[in-house]
Amino acid sequence: MTKRTFGGTSRKRKRVSGFRVRMRSHTGRRVVRTRRKRGRSRLTV
Repeated sequence: MTKRTFGGTSRKRKRVSGFRVRMRSHTGRRVVRTRRKRGRSRLTV
């Protein structure tokens, strides 16, 4: 049998955890701030 083709869709991923969504809320901004502090190369998706 063939495998199920399942993976996240990129549109949904952006809508849930993209940069603009993060900047919308206070906690989202905190996430970005923390990741900047840790020196992440990618802050969001």
